[in-house]
Amino acid sequence: MSFTVAIIGRPNVGKSTLFNRLVGQKLALVDDEPGVTRDRREGQARLGDLDFTVIDTAGLDEGPRGSLTARMQEQTEAAIAAADALMFVFDARAGLTPTDRSFADFARRADKPVVLVANKSEGRHGDAGALESYALGLGDPIGVSAEHGEGMGDLYDALRAVMPEPAEDAEEFDDDDIIESEDMSQRPIRVAIVGRPNAGKSTMINHLLSEERLLTSPEAGTTRDSISVELNWEGRDFRIFDTAGLRRRSRIEEKLEKLSVADTLRAVRFAEVVVLMMDAQNRFEEQDLRIADLIEREGRALVIAVNKWDLMPRGSGGIASLRRDADHWLPQVKGAPVVAVSGLTGEGVDGLMTAIQNAYAVWNRRVPTAALNRWFQQAVDANPPPAVSGRRLKLNYATQTKARPPSFVVFCSRADAVPESYLRYLVNSLREAFELPGAPIRITLREKANPFAHKRKRKS
Repeated sequence: MSFTVAIIGRPNVGKSTLFNRLVGQKLALVDDEPGVTRDRREGQARLGDLDFTVIDTAGLDEGPRGSLTARMQEQTEAAIAAADALMFVFDARAGLTPTDRSFADFARRADKPVVLVANKSEGRHGDAGALESYALGLGDPIGVSAEHGEGMGDLYDALRAVMPEPAEDAEEFDDDDIIESEDMSQRPIRVAIVGRPNAGKSTMINHLLSEERLLTSPEAGTTRDSISVELNWEGRDFRIFDTAGLRRRSRIEEKLEKLSVADTLRAVRFAEVVVLMMDAQNRFEEQDLRIADLIEREGRALVIAVNKWDLMPRGSGGIASLRRDADHWLPQVKGAPVVAVSGLTGEGVDGLMTAIQNAYAVWNRRVPTAALNRWFQQAVDANPPPAVSGRRLKLNYATQTKARPPSFVVFCSRADAVPESYLRYLVNSLREAFELPGAPIRITLREKANPFAHKRKRKS
């Protein structure tokens, strides 16, 4: 089992910057505004030969019971409970504050090894704050600069002292061997849940996990970071990303929201299946359609989840009506699975997880070449391509180049002359013939080499 270290401290002392430094990626959002991090985020850290799990937490701050601040602190307390050791981070330039002293007592009560980290210690600006920290009684401070990477050697020594010795007889494995031997059917399906603000994305994930893992609030914009969680559903592993709500670009003004949106887009690109979550009372809004179009352009499998279905009056139209609306408004992903769900009550959750697995299977599907060309010949015969400048276009044959998403190449005489409408006809026919509902389909036109192209015309 991996050794786990939780990074704690008051807001804006550089915890997320240190987290990014340890995991080697910019996973956590960083901004000068205090309180950017709200949910706890886990990552695999590496420092020298030390491999461990690190948890970024919200800044320890006090607030009234039931408030967002108080629930952020509960998330931090859960991270502390799950950790084997703590890194207590303070701002060496600012020195100790009453909040630092208060939560140093909190860290001592956790009865776990504590590494005291004096961040922002570049140069000699943090010497006074580091000396002041001895009053906390948490040992010698480790002066670091998470932003510039200074002091990582001293931090390594401090972490090595609190971590158990590695087993000497542990076998070493090559990552490539693991990937080659791993059955694709057993790899976790990467799922991103996206949608407009306050659509119920975090509530749905909490229901799947059967715990309050993510912060939820009636106020829109509670989620900022894209938080990934692991889930096993009926024997199948999933890695699910909760994301910030996507608003129209014209309404985004704050820098922090722009960072959250960029993080959401990265989650979409990393995912294999994207669940577009809509509010049942305001479904298929313009922004929903824009998000669906983004998912299709990124080539990800799409599942449409209509949330808060428990609030809809009975007799307001069933799932068949939702599917008709989806096909009408989103013809580019015709047949995409549509599921009515309720993240609060759990209604439709089984159907949602089944739809995700089915969409993933379609996204990975390969079509046999012989069957593909039989379909291709029938499709061209039934609806030949139009003539351009009095010359009939010749479409010769098709082949699938890859899956994820299903991508095909059609060899023809004049690729630049084939109209977009005819490509849409081929895509829809292909989708229907080989049962590829909702999957983005890519068709690329390629001209066959002309064996007579090297011969020049004779001068008349």
